[in-house]
Parts: sequence; structure tokens; C-alpha cells
Amino acid sequence: MRLPSRNRFVFLADLLLIVIAAFGSYALRLELTADFFRFYWQAGLWLVGSALVIKPVIYSMFGLYRRLWVYASVSELKLVVAAVTTASLAVSALNIGLFSLNAFGPGFSRSALAIDWLLSLVFVGGTRFTLRILAESNQARGQGKRKKILVIGAGSAGALVVKELQKNRQMNMEVIGFLDDDPAKQRHNLMGVPVIGKMTDLARALDARPVDEVIIAIPSAPGRVVRLVADICRLKGVTFRTMPGIFELLGGKVSVSRLREVDITDLLRREPIRLNDESIGTTIAEKTVLVTGAGGSIGRELCRQIGRWNPRCLLLLGHGENSIFETLLELNENFPHLNIRPLIADVRDARRLEAIFAEYRPQVVFHAAAHKHVPLMEVNPAEAVTNNVLGTKNMVDVADQFDVERFVLISTDKAVAPSNVYGATKRLSEMLVLDAAQRTGKLFTVVRFGNVLGSRGSIIPKFKRQIAAGGPLTVTHPDMERFFMTIPEAVYLVLQASAFGRGGEVFVLNMGKQVRIVDLAEDLIRLSGLEPGRDIEIVFTGIRPGEKLSEALWDPGTLLEPTAHPDIFRLGNGREDTSSLDVWVAHLLALAQANDEEAIAKFLDEIIPGAAIVGTKMDLMDVV
Repeated sequence: MRLPSRNRFVFLADLLLIVIAAFGSYALRLELTADFFRFYWQAGLWLVGSALVIKPVIYSMFGLYRRLWVYASVSELKLVVAAVTTASLAVSALNIGLFSLNAFGPGFSRSALAIDWLLSLVFVGGTRFTLRILAESNQARGQGKRKKILVIGAGSAGALVVKELQKNRQMNMEVIGFLDDDPAKQRHNLMGVPVIGKMTDLARALDARPVDEVIIAIPSAPGRVVRLVADICRLKGVTFRTMPGIFELLGGKVSVSRLREVDITDLLRREPIRLNDESIGTTIAEKTVLVTGAGGSIGRELCRQIGRWNPRCLLLLGHGENSIFETLLELNENFPHLNIRPLIADVRDARRLEAIFAEYRPQVVFHAAAHKHVPLMEVNPAEAVTNNVLGTKNMVDVADQFDVERFVLISTDKAVAPSNVYGATKRLSEMLVLDAAQRTGKLFTVVRFGNVLGSRGSIIPKFKRQIAAGGPLTVTHPDMERFFMTIPEAVYLVLQASAFGRGGEVFVLNMGKQVRIVDLAEDLIRLSGLEPGRDIEIVFTGIRPGEKLSEALWDPGTLLEPTAHPDIFRLGNGREDTSSLDVWVAHLLALAQANDEEAIAKFLDEIIPGAAIVGTKMDLMDVV
């Protein structure tokens, strides 16, 4: 038995303590009377000898000499109990067998074997956990002053924070208290840490005691709670971090123990509602699911959340090989046993799509592939038509041809009364899906929502780059406002809505109130530790062609019907006239092939309900 050098001293200590435990068991049993020396000395020697042979071997088999005991935890304690108990049972069996053979005379005590087990448990466990205590004491002395942490939320997530910090002493952090609004938790302790008040007591708590950092440990906390904590901490000069939100955890891209800086997405979290996961599971589990645009922000998050439901096969379809490869790497890491197929293809290539559907036979399709940047599509209208319209038509046709069970189009609020080419092409995409549902009776549906926070090329990354460069932040108009939702929440609701679909519906997500872009810019500046107007300027550049001051999720006069989910609504208006749809699409594609930009904009303005498309040529500087 070859031992690591660090555990040789532990082994030698065990040998000494085995002897002490064996003799000590008889000594405690007989209180060192004359009977001990007259009748029991032989049994005591046999117990010592057998224990010295058997116990170290069993301890080694259980790995007690291969561990770093300075990091011992509850799992190591369980291991010690199992090893000591096994070794004592083996020693006891041998000694009882020897006594039955009259190997050491009349003197034998069965109760001494039980005492030996208890002493061995104390000695073996005590030596090892003493090493941890000494290591922590030395570490604390070497690190000097420890950071004082105040945790918001005394629930299971808060307990996890404390457990992690207590386990990893090298982080040099100490939790001094909790704040929680639950009256039943007030003046109680969690993991040895007191609950010292409610969240409304945060300012008072920061004034009353030294706090170096505040941690928000409530994954379900809405944005108003995060904003309250952030504002108070900023006012008091205390740093603050948070756990991921509940919808981030659904995506599987982070663990609940991961702490990070408070981000703009945290300030805009909504009050979480009761999650109804069962309907999603029946739609996706054990199905072959295809996601187009799987390398994009929405498509990748769809793949993350779909992966939770153990589909038979997940098909990642995208035109950009690098983005699909990144999605594949992440999914393989989070779902190592999931059957994933990366497919590099363009939705404009009908024959390639037919080959893919013929080979894999997807049962559920989420169509998220689209060109989405308003300014770019204004200067490239032919691309918007071919990708958004032709691409959707191809997907709808091939889904119908191969009897896809469920088809979901990801749409946008810009499809309502569109003022730009992008919005008009997305409205036409919706019409294609709804027309197919009406013709075939299949479960083809549309889910429409507004902007998502942090998607590639969106305003948040742009603002962050401008802040890193020292400003200014460019906003087109002081009254410009948009609907915003975090990507994980939007995708979760998309999956919920898809499960509600019976064919031919347009579902819209409850996006809450629209947020002024200038307020978003100011929040990002403050989260960066700076002050708007003082450290970073905000400059208004003027509305770009095709932009509206605000968006809408449905046309005026449209009735909204509730669904089983309070944040998902079904549009209750009558079906749009799609009798000329094939003619419109054919004409648009011909204009796109001729690259007649003005004619494309003019024709879209004529055929799309409520459209007001100017089709003005943009200065390339307006694109960014």
C-alpha cells in the first residue's frame, strides 16, 4: 500500500489510534479493574492485533488515504462512517469467531467491540476534520480581513450562496446576514447566518454594519426588486451581484450557483408566473425537432430549452457555419447524451430543404431564420424578400410535403402596420404560414413578440461598445420606445404558445410596457459605474428611415383572447385575405431577382395591411 506523502502522517496516526481505541474500549468497559489484567488481557491483545491488520486495509479500500482532508465536507464524513463501520464489523466478526474457538481463554467482552467502533469513529473522523479546521484557520490568518457579504433572499438559493462561500474559504468572503420579506424567517438562522430584516431594510442594514458586497439570491425576483437593490447599493457605494434569473436557468446555460454582475436584463425582469411545463413536454419529448436560424440569438436559446425535453433528435439548421458550430459545442457540453445534427443550409434552397426533410423527417419545426436588422434591410430589400419571404415559403411547403406535425414561425411586432421593408416581409411570412394552416388544416402557427435584450447586433451590445469607448451613446429620438423581453423568457413563452396551437393562430406575448431607449441607455451607463451626462453623454441623432417612435403587437381593433398562460394571447380577428398570396409572392421574387429596390418597397406598401413603407434610400451611416 503506497500512500501519498501528505497522508503518511495520517496513516501513522491511525495506527496509534487503533491501538488506543482497542485498549481504551476494554479500559472503559472494565474501568481498569483487576479483572481486566486477569481475564481480558489476551482478548485485548487479539483485538489490537486484528484491528492493526484489518482496519488500515479497509480504510485504504475506502480511499481514506487518498483524499485532501483540508477540503473535507459532509460527503467525506459519510465515507469515514462507512469505512470505520465496515472495518469494525470485520474486526468484530474475527474476534467473535476466535472466542468461539476458545483462542484466548474465558475473558471476552462483546460490548468492548461496540466501544471500539465508537472510539475509532471519533479518532478517524476527528483527525481528518481537525486538518480541515487547522487549514481554514491558517488560511483565514493568511488572508487578513474577509469581505462581508449581505444576501438578499433567505430561500434555497440564498442557502446555496452561503454553502458555496463557506465551502470555498479561499474566496475570503463571509456572509453576515440575510434580508428576506417572509415574516416566518425573521430572526431565524439559515446555515448559521441570521435573517436581520426585510428587503426594505437594506439601506438601514448597510448603514448599521460594514458590508462590502450585496448578493441578490432570488432567481425569481422581478426587475423592480433588482432595480431597488441596485439603486440603494449604488447610493451607498456598495458593490452588488446577482444570481441568474429563472428563465436563464431554464435554458441550462448557467447554474444557480453562478454569481454575476447585475445586467440590464435583470432590471427588466418581469414577475414570474406559474410555469406550466407539462404542455411543452408533450409537444417536444421524443420528437425530432428542427430549428432554423439555430445559430442566432433566438434560435440558439430555442435549442437550449428544447434540449431540456429530451427530443429524439435536435436538428440545427443555419446558413452560417461558425454560429452553428458554436451552438453545437454549447449543446454538446450541456446535453452530452442528446442526439444533435448540425445542418448547414440556406432556407432559400428548396431542394436542399427537401433532402433534409426526406432524411430526418422532423415532426416539429421552429422557423427562426430571418434577416432582422431594419436599416440593413432598407438598403438590401431584395435580400429581405428572398430570405424572409422565399425562405418562409420554402419551409412551409416542405413542412406540408413531409407532414410535419407542428410548425411555428417566430415573428415580430414590426410586422404590425409596417413602416419598413423588414416588417413588411415578416408580415408576408405570417400570411404564408396562416394560409398554409387554412389550406391544409395542419398545426401551423405564428408567435409574435417585440425586441429581445442582448441579441446579436441589437442596441444593448451597441451601447456597451460605446460606453467602453468613452461615449457618447447615440439614440435616434428622446421619445423612441420599444417592447423588450429577455431572450430566455421570450423563448420559454414561444414554446408554451407552440403547445397551445391548433392551427392558423397568431399568438402574441405580453411584453409589458414599452421602454424608452434613452432610459435604457441611462441604466446601462449607471450599471457601468458611471453617471449619464457627467461621465458619458447621450446624443440624439434623428429618426432613421423606416423607424417608428413606438411599436404595436396587434392591429387596432383586434380582439385578444386569453390562453392557458397569462402572458400569452391569441389574436381573435378574422383571417386575412390570402387569395392573391401566390401571385404577390411570385411578383415580389421577380422584383427581387431584378434587384428593383424602389418597386419592392412600393409593392409591399400596396399589399401589406396598414403598411406605410416609404422605401427611401438611406445614407450608409444611418445603418449603424
